[in-house]
Amino acid sequence: MERELEFEKPVAELEKAIEKLKNSATESKGDFNAQIAELEKNCEERKREIYDSLTPWQTIQVARHPRRPVLHDYITMMFTDFVELHGDRCFGDDRAMIGGFATLSGKKVMLIGHSKGKDVNENVRRNFGMARPEGYRKAMRLMRLAEKFGIPIVTFIDTAGAYPGLDAEQRGQAEAIARNLTEMAKLEVPIVSIVTGEGGSGGALGIGVADSVLMLSNAVYSVISPEGCASILWRDAAYSPQAAESLKLTAKSLLSLGVIDEIVQEPAGGAHSNHQAAAEAIKAAILKHIRKLSQLSVSKLTARRFEKFSTMGKFNK
Repeated sequence: MERELEFEKPVAELEKAIEKLKNSATESKGDFNAQIAELEKNCEERKREIYDSLTPWQTIQVARHPRRPVLHDYITMMFTDFVELHGDRCFGDDRAMIGGFATLSGKKVMLIGHSKGKDVNENVRRNFGMARPEGYRKAMRLMRLAEKFGIPIVTFIDTAGAYPGLDAEQRGQAEAIARNLTEMAKLEVPIVSIVTGEGGSGGALGIGVADSVLMLSNAVYSVISPEGCASILWRDAAYSPQAAESLKLTAKSLLSLGVIDEIVQEPAGGAHSNHQAAAEAIKAAILKHIRKLSQLSVSKLTARRFEKFSTMGKFNK
């Protein structure tokens, strides 16, 4: 089991105390229900206190937590009838980006998202969720397929960024992402995106031009990682916490800036502490936005989407 984060240690100690008391109750057959209930209540309150006051740097640590749910977890918990579709019809199949038809509470959708692994071997196979050009071209192929059949598109964003390797650049990484931005703006079906972990730079935005952009409360979304920002501005990654503060990458900051449309609240202790509760919250939010967007005409939908992104970054003097 992975070591808890530094700020999680008070909660971990309470959980150990609860487990110890439960074991004692079993061994002695005594009645410790009242004490256990009190400790569990204190534990939940402590979790909320800690997670309600995280710094941006601590939020990044939660977003990168090794036990945090990945796309395959959400597919299992939220969707049925998932049929994965492969390849970009140009070069190959990128395992860092997956997608296909799926059913969400009886509603057919096109599901697309960054695919991280649960262990080192799987992460290597999926390139740690960092897609190459063929991944973004596959995503756009599936989006056009969804448009052809009038099916809403749901994208899950969880990547440190698009893969920066030489082979990706040779195959047109920047062009693939730029084309996605242009084409997503014009698609004539509802698009709902959710940032579930780390939303990094153009790698995230390449599947994030959506009518509704949602974000888990402990996820992050930024043009650059704090480490990258610190290495550029201060020439020292030790300044990453300060960079995280300045980047305004938390869900609360991005909602206030109008970059995202809704914060999906995670269970106390973060999504990694209760996968099912996190999945249920995401499911309810996505369905709500799909229902709302499905009521709009095609012209209203595309005009609203274009206006949403074209006004970002404007400031009144």
